[in-house]
Amino acid sequence: MNSPLAAGSLAGMTALVTGSSRGIGADTVRHFAAAGANIVINYRSKAPRAEKLLAELQAGGTEGLAVGADLTDPASVESMMQQVQDRFGRIDILVLNASGGMEAGMGEDYALRLNRDAQINVLTKALPLLHEGSRVVFVTSHQAHFIRTVPTMPEYGPVALSKRAGEDALREFIPQLEAAGIGFTVVSGDMIEGTVTATLLDRANPGAIEARKEAVGRLYNVSEFAAEVAQAAVDPVPADNTRLVGDVAYFTEYASTAGE
Repeated sequence: MNSPLAAGSLAGMTALVTGSSRGIGADTVRHFAAAGANIVINYRSKAPRAEKLLAELQAGGTEGLAVGADLTDPASVESMMQQVQDRFGRIDILVLNASGGMEAGMGEDYALRLNRDAQINVLTKALPLLHEGSRVVFVTSHQAHFIRTVPTMPEYGPVALSKRAGEDALREFIPQLEAAGIGFTVVSGDMIEGTVTATLLDRANPGAIEARKEAVGRLYNVSEFAAEVAQAAVDPVPADNTRLVGDVAYFTEYASTAGE
């Protein structure tokens, strides 16, 4: 895969990406590894998949860890951070990519626990390992980022609201992070072809992906969006701490006309 980051540009740095055994997280990890970073792959339960990705990266010379952690469990997150500290000493790039809420059998409050509470917990536990010059990136969707002004599909509503709650909670940390010289960027993307969420949405609302694609012309795929996430970790922090990826016309136009 073609990486947007220059080879060697992250040499000596350590990047932790949550939910990175597959999909956007895995490709983001690959981009960081291609730029020379040490990698921490976080997964909830799919150890073989995470270990396979780690082996792939190690074969290319990358130093890394694959760490299982339930992000909704503070003790589990603390254990992960301790392993990172013991191995690498610090975190230069933290990507808060893990999310969910459409899975079956996880409890009705799972979306909020994962998409808001766990995000706060991971950042809080990571703070001692972050330092001046570190970067934090939170990955979300337009459907969640704009949920306060633009309705989404009913099937995705609870997840979108919980992810927006997570984004709002993380933004409360910006003054503290800025004071410590740590950059924070929210990366929001349109529907991404090939993700678990898009697949579940299309299953619950058949034709949703195709309809969105027809409306905007094209959708980013997993690798393309991961490249934007990786780039956000090195580009200057936007003035509003927000990097919008993909079409936003529908969301901005809807919001501007909703009150008329």
